[in-house]
Amino acid sequence: MKNYFMFSPFPEEEAAKVCCSMINSLKEGTLRLQSFREPSSRRSSSALMLGAMVCKDAFGNSVTLKTVSGVRCRLVSSVKDNSIYVPPVADFSDIEKALSKNDEEIHNLTSLIEENKKNLNCMEVKRLKDARASLTEESLYAVYGLYSFYCADGSVRSLMDICRNSFNGKLPPTGTGDCCAPKLLNYAFSHSLTPISMAEVMYGGENDGKIFSPCDARCSIILPEMLGLNIVYRDSDIVVVNKQSGLLSVPGRGCDKYDSVSYRLKKLFPFCIEQPAVHRLDMETSGLMVLALTAEARRDLGRQFEARSVLKKYEALLDGILHEKGIPSEGQKELYFRLDVEHRPHQIWDAVYGKKAVTAWKVLNVEDFKWADGKRTPCTRVLFTPLTGRTHQLRLLSADSHGFETPIIGDTLYGTCKYGERLMLHATNLEFAHPRTKEKMSFCSKAPF
Repeated sequence: MKNYFMFSPFPEEEAAKVCCSMINSLKEGTLRLQSFREPSSRRSSSALMLGAMVCKDAFGNSVTLKTVSGVRCRLVSSVKDNSIYVPPVADFSDIEKALSKNDEEIHNLTSLIEENKKNLNCMEVKRLKDARASLTEESLYAVYGLYSFYCADGSVRSLMDICRNSFNGKLPPTGTGDCCAPKLLNYAFSHSLTPISMAEVMYGGENDGKIFSPCDARCSIILPEMLGLNIVYRDSDIVVVNKQSGLLSVPGRGCDKYDSVSYRLKKLFPFCIEQPAVHRLDMETSGLMVLALTAEARRDLGRQFEARSVLKKYEALLDGILHEKGIPSEGQKELYFRLDVEHRPHQIWDAVYGKKAVTAWKVLNVEDFKWADGKRTPCTRVLFTPLTGRTHQLRLLSADSHGFETPIIGDTLYGTCKYGERLMLHATNLEFAHPRTKEKMSFCSKAPF
């Protein structure tokens, strides 16, 4: 089983052909790289990434975007070319200006650090390093403040806002936002273009001409936020996403509940069928979800879910210690629940009219959980394997008196959810047969808690 990271969100074939033609043009000299700064001898032969995107405009016309990674150079064509050459998101001169404020002082501190190292003055070295780190961080904040990205939903989000949501508020790695993929997507979304194909190809070095997926280190921070979905696999039949907590799987009733995984998928892939969702995750649950792009794929996957041949596993944090309640470290349990019609969407125990819900579980760990208010309490990390697909099945097994009577942390329906917290339930594993090739597909997503 593979833990998937960044996966190319759009088909690559058409855009890859554009990238190959760019490489040929660079080697022939009809396309050249214009540098904003003379490269050092150490980097003069370095490879870099070329990117291309084929889009459709509002009238159905094809539009080709081309770009190069980094901020220090741009592509210049000496022949007539209808392509659009996409610039960096942040202008190089603005970046240089943002860095210049502290640049001289940082270099002075570096020299002083080296002098004190020679004199073995450890305390002074530490003080100087702390001062340099503070100035470097200030400079990075100034640089990253220059970056904002147009997103698929029409919004514009700053890089620091994106990092607060998807990178725990930390500063991202240097160069975040300068890869080809975010440049191309930013231009497409800012000009109301619909991406059809996107590819990144290495130019130069031993990997010359090789296609690469967007990078894990930088693009994994930005792209899911720009696209609205974290795509972990995609082909012509299906898409597997890592759904964020707080997003509906399918549209709910009312205009305010239309935003969902299905809605966002159809915006990204206009050829997608009207109802792509084959199964659902609760809005508060995060994790792996497979959707169909074609009617044939939806029918086949639907049959697999109906036959219960799809393997799903979930990781959860329960608010308490299970073994203190006499609950074994692993087992299987049958419960019977039905909808509480007077308190929708709650489910209630009903041994007569309830539907059977069967779940296997395994205790993974007992640990401390730090609540949003700073309080720490013991909790149990559990791996659930649902053998049926009933509404709120895992939440009810955890919280109900006929189950563990220990709700999942952050459960707004059957437990307690404090401000700033989420439901600690994540779909970690998903296995099914590919609807067309019948190949076994296995995906794993680490719980974010």
